[in-house]
Amino acid sequence: MNPLKGKKVVVIGGSSGIGFAIAKAAAAEAAQVVISGRSAKRLEAALADIEQDVLIYPMDLTQEDSITDFFQREGDIDHLVISGSYVTSGTFYELPVEDAIRSMESKFWGPYRAVKAAKVRPGGSITLFSGVVSRRPTPGMVAIAAINAAVEGLGRALAVELAPVRVNIISPGLVKTPAYKDMPDAQREAMYENAADSMPSRRVGEPEDIASMALQIMTNPYLTGTIIDIDGGSLLV
Repeated sequence: MNPLKGKKVVVIGGSSGIGFAIAKAAAAEAAQVVISGRSAKRLEAALADIEQDVLIYPMDLTQEDSITDFFQREGDIDHLVISGSYVTSGTFYELPVEDAIRSMESKFWGPYRAVKAAKVRPGGSITLFSGVVSRRPTPGMVAIAAINAAVEGLGRALAVELAPVRVNIISPGLVKTPAYKDMPDAQREAMYENAADSMPSRRVGEPEDIASMALQIMTNPYLTGTIIDIDGGSLLV
């Protein structure tokens, strides 16, 4: 039996990186996948890269009307994954407060609004994303660490309030995604290599590593209110 067959899965931020890998994996399991994101061009490119049938609709997590319109159109869904966000890093004194607020708007208030607007069927699931810096902060990541911690608190509280809809949080470590595409190639590869050398896994993450766990979350009816670390052992060193 295939527990995702015919289930409606909405992936916000599914046009690239982790979200794209989740959407592709869910589609391969015969789910009815809807991918959303801000860029219609990137959504079209994602559609061309997925062999299975999926639907795409632009939606901006920072615009409440856009979120409301999207979920009114989609109706009842089985699983909601919110992996996409825009955040800006910088040291505490150098990062403008406005940039920190915009990051919070995207990664915390955006998912907050989306969950509020979504109509997830009982027994379905919601998967939010934080990040390892919530519990292992590094210099220059103050705002992001605080935002990730807020997302984790939100997810655990929602798991209680929205039951029997299940809510979980994935906290990834360093993953090879287009988020680092603007770095010079040599610098990016050196970052990956240095990170791999420092972690028990001896490798950094791939989007497919996270997608595998996201599908397990969708299909495990006994899993809720959990922060799942997929970080290669980053919290151990």
